[in-house]
Amino acid sequence: MTKKTEPATAPELLFSGADWDFNTLKATYDAIEDIAINDLKLDVYPNQVEVITSEQMLDAYSSIGMPLMYHHWSFGKRFVRDDVMYRKGYQGLAYEIVINSNPCISYVMEENTIVMQALVIAHAAFGHNHFFKNNYLFKQWTDAEGILDYLQFAKRYIAKCEDRFGFDAVERVLDAAHALMEQGVNRYSHPEKPNLAAELERERERAKYEDETYNDLWRTLPQAEKDDEDLDEMRRKMRVEERRAQFGLPEENLLYFLEKNAPTLQAWEREILRIVRNIGQYFYPQKQTKMMNEGCACYVHYAIMNSLYDKGLISEGAMMEFIDYHSRVVFQAEYDDPRYSGFNPYALGFAMMQDIHRICVDPTEEDRKWFPDIAGNNAPVETLKEAWAHYRDESFILQFLSPKLMRDMRMFLIDDLSSSPHLEVAAIHDDNGYRKVRRALARMHDISVREPDMQVVDVDLRGNRQLYIQHTEHDGIRLEKSEAEMTLGYIGQLWGYGVTLQAVDNETGEILHEMNFTPEDLANT
Repeated sequence: MTKKTEPATAPELLFSGADWDFNTLKATYDAIEDIAINDLKLDVYPNQVEVITSEQMLDAYSSIGMPLMYHHWSFGKRFVRDDVMYRKGYQGLAYEIVINSNPCISYVMEENTIVMQALVIAHAAFGHNHFFKNNYLFKQWTDAEGILDYLQFAKRYIAKCEDRFGFDAVERVLDAAHALMEQGVNRYSHPEKPNLAAELERERERAKYEDETYNDLWRTLPQAEKDDEDLDEMRRKMRVEERRAQFGLPEENLLYFLEKNAPTLQAWEREILRIVRNIGQYFYPQKQTKMMNEGCACYVHYAIMNSLYDKGLISEGAMMEFIDYHSRVVFQAEYDDPRYSGFNPYALGFAMMQDIHRICVDPTEEDRKWFPDIAGNNAPVETLKEAWAHYRDESFILQFLSPKLMRDMRMFLIDDLSSSPHLEVAAIHDDNGYRKVRRALARMHDISVREPDMQVVDVDLRGNRQLYIQHTEHDGIRLEKSEAEMTLGYIGQLWGYGVTLQAVDNETGEILHEMNFTPEDLANT
């Protein structure tokens, strides 16, 4: 007599309809986590998912996405602008905000449907989370363990300075520091990671000394009016090379140089510069990996949502809603579309991740020629995880952008030279053209090209304490005059003396033009 077997029962749907409660959200999170950890083998920080209102999301926007942030007028201005635009329907809100911290904090809006919450959790809590934890730039340059403690310290410290020295005085320093934040990062040397205990100890040590004792060099410098023979002889012996060595010049991090060497800054002002440059350093890897980071998160959420559907855990209706949201995220406008503003990093990133997956499992002869190391290896997820760990946007494009994807996205290269009356199509779809297009697109993602190359190169100690900053011009691109003047004013405000900005040609080293900020300008600011 044979035993009768019971028919297999279909798995129960995680949810039906658009509404959700915390039990539904927890069950959905658990199902997503199972796929991310056990199927995709992602390596993530512990997750902390926060459900917030649209107003709280706008507030998070205004404070550059951080859960703890000191007060500054620019944050309030940004909040009012975004709030008005959102209420009038001129702009939407981000689906999520995710913090590179340990635990990894993901913000989701309570107004989202349950399908959107599932997408957001897969995208942020597992896609971005894995990228934050494993990419080499984040591992080398940011401190996920300490960033939240550091932000809490920064908020308390600046509030205390406002109470003690006045709101206007603190705002004046913050305005200047924020204006120079892009030039307040270490691009090549390894920075010191912010650490709460170290910052508190540094604050106590600085409080013991008068401002002038912060830097012995400035304290011991002779005053300009003392002009005897010994001083003249000493000044003559202070050669340019010695000065540069004494100050560690050239110095790419303007805020670091000003924090350590500005002769007129008080201790609390130096600490604020340090806070701002540490926050700028925290965001530096994110600026270099925008396309890869979003491409990784889109690939992960797409794989997870499809897996939920394949396992019978979400309905066809939910899948259709997901596809609608996903298509909006990875939409790429055509060049003649009014909405076109360059390549959408979500679209390009997701397309490259999907293309690498295709090359690994179903390569063409062209793929085998261009990517012999990965073509047909049948390990797409492992290949992608290796790429996510070891590349940034520029190098990722140089390594993995395929001819097929260039054709699919209809990429070509145009040279638009000011010296030529005509546009020239410089690269089309042939072997040589593919390589030119790839190099040009990678260069567009190179942060050293997108941001001005400015360095402190000299300090004149022979009486006037003039600070010399050099801007290296690439491809004849100059700084916009009004912005350069404003930036020079902020540097002069922090330095306390005259500042000279020299524009230097990248190829010849020739000084093309100069701009000056004088002590008289400082008196008028």
